[in-house]
Amino acid sequence: MSDDRDQQPAAEPQPAEGADSLLAYAARTRAKANDLAAFLEDVASNGVPGPEQTTPWETVRDRRLAELDAERGHVA
Repeated sequence: MSDDRDQQPAAEPQPAEGADSLLAYAARTRAKANDLAAFLEDVASNGVPGPEQTTPWETVRDRRLAELDAERGHVA
């Protein structure tokens, strides 16, 4: 005896709910991984840079905090 379900064509796969968000997250993650890989390759090729060739973490932190403050804007 044949079952009707055996005769129906397979349904096309549907994108998952939130697929756009998932794809965007994957792209951001891939970009971060590529940046890290490039940094590690540079260190492997050239060694760790000396302190005179780097930016102090305090400067980087303050710059990033200023960027975040500017993005947030002022709320009354």
